[in-house]
Amino acid sequence: MPDISLTTLALLCVAALAAGWIDAVVGGGGLLLLPALLLGLPHLPAAQILGTNKAVAIVGTSGAAVTYVRKAPVQVGTAVRIGIAALAGSMGGAFFAAGISSQVLRPVIMVVLLAVAGFVMFRPSFGTRPGGVARPALTRARIVTAIVVVGGGIGFYDGLFGPGTGTFLVLALTAVLHLDLVTASATAKIVNVCTNAGALAMFAYQGHVMWLLAGVMAVFNLAGGMIGARMALRKGSEFVRGVLLVVVFSLVAKLAFDQWA
Repeated sequence: MPDISLTTLALLCVAALAAGWIDAVVGGGGLLLLPALLLGLPHLPAAQILGTNKAVAIVGTSGAAVTYVRKAPVQVGTAVRIGIAALAGSMGGAFFAAGISSQVLRPVIMVVLLAVAGFVMFRPSFGTRPGGVARPALTRARIVTAIVVVGGGIGFYDGLFGPGTGTFLVLALTAVLHLDLVTASATAKIVNVCTNAGALAMFAYQGHVMWLLAGVMAVFNLAGGMIGARMALRKGSEFVRGVLLVVVFSLVAKLAFDQWA
């Protein structure tokens, strides 16, 4: 573990707890966890920060995924196939990342996110299902579209740029597979486990993971993830929708700050 004060360690653990909760409900926990690591450990190489972030996040994501699978109507096989496509897409995105300027990507992503927020705000029925109405059957065409577009496309974005990947997954799965927001969040967690596992394996192979620090923070991230998943299951899609809007606007603010500050 790096030489850090108990105060810094405590703050990192609190950030890990909150990030796990946010990520379990609607994705986007990295918006809190990664900046916390960067601020708390400013003198460490970026690769070590990123590797440690993945080691923490995969534990909370896995805990949330298990909680969802036990209680939500998730088709695990479909989720894993989308996750494998996302893993392949993220590797492709990482391959091209060096040639793409984040200064160009950030404004585009901000516009897309604001459009998404507007859509969700003015379509209250998005991601909800009236009581007694069955979920539409997952046709082969929709599953293939989810694997190629959601898995491959968002996976590519994750490798290329990354911020808000979990949130994009929830929105895309809701739109493509006609899932309610709770089931979409559950499915997104399984996809996230797949992509995090691939990234963590690469960082670990390169020796860029601070395992002891990650282990301590992962305990809190796991607790946050399981609490968030249970709250989403108990409170339903309207609760997830509210958190989703908060996370989307927070992501836009973060991207704007990175772009122009």
